[in-house]
Amino acid sequence: MTLNMSDELLPVVVPIAVYWIASAIYYLVGLRSAEKHRLFTEEEEDIQNLASKRQVVVGVLINQAMQMVFVGLVTMLQGAAAVASPPTTLLRQAWQLAVAYLIMDAWEYFFHRLTHEIKFLYKHVHAMHHRMVVPYSFGAQYIHPIDAFFGNMVEGAIAITVTGMSPRTATVLFSLLVVKAIDDHCALWFPNNPIHRFFTNNAAYHAIHHQHYGIKYNYSGYYLATWDKLLGTAMPFTVEERKGGGYQIRTAKD
Repeated sequence: MTLNMSDELLPVVVPIAVYWIASAIYYLVGLRSAEKHRLFTEEEEDIQNLASKRQVVVGVLINQAMQMVFVGLVTMLQGAAAVASPPTTLLRQAWQLAVAYLIMDAWEYFFHRLTHEIKFLYKHVHAMHHRMVVPYSFGAQYIHPIDAFFGNMVEGAIAITVTGMSPRTATVLFSLLVVKAIDDHCALWFPNNPIHRFFTNNAAYHAIHHQHYGIKYNYSGYYLATWDKLLGTAMPFTVEERKGGGYQIRTAKD
């Protein structure tokens, strides 16, 4: 039996499926490895986090329901233009993904920083996400609905509209970004993970942002840390083995 799904539905359904599958894998690895790969101890997670896992799951599901409606509307509105456009080559897809990523990377940095620097926005909107002081995989999309709309959905709509990408290419874009967001929030460290090994913007980099001492640093999301480095908001760090197992983050503030 085959599952037939229109192209317009792919970016609606697939990234959400990827979110829960990938976050479950990361979460189970964290449970099975005990302290081996953790950047924080279980005690730190239990004591510092202000949101329960149930609250996090409910918050994520609300945002994903909004996301499904919004992405569905955007892809349907673009449907006629996509049909009329010339066949997409692999080279064109790669160009579209690169341009879309750069658009979203810039939007993410400046919108994210804005929600920290405007006290009203932080207190009433973005502070919800920082109830996870010690993040974990399936909390990547635990954000206020206003954050979800203006910080994620609008940037995605702008990116796919400007690049003119097809729903299938948009599905690839959103799925890759979902996996990266989950990795950023997993609070696990794998020295041989290509993201952790070769990218400055990784799980440790974002974990610093969730700590009280790093809340005004490391705003960049996704794969690059370019805007943080250009504008002086990147906090240098190293990851060291923790006595007793696992890893710990060291910064200049330690």
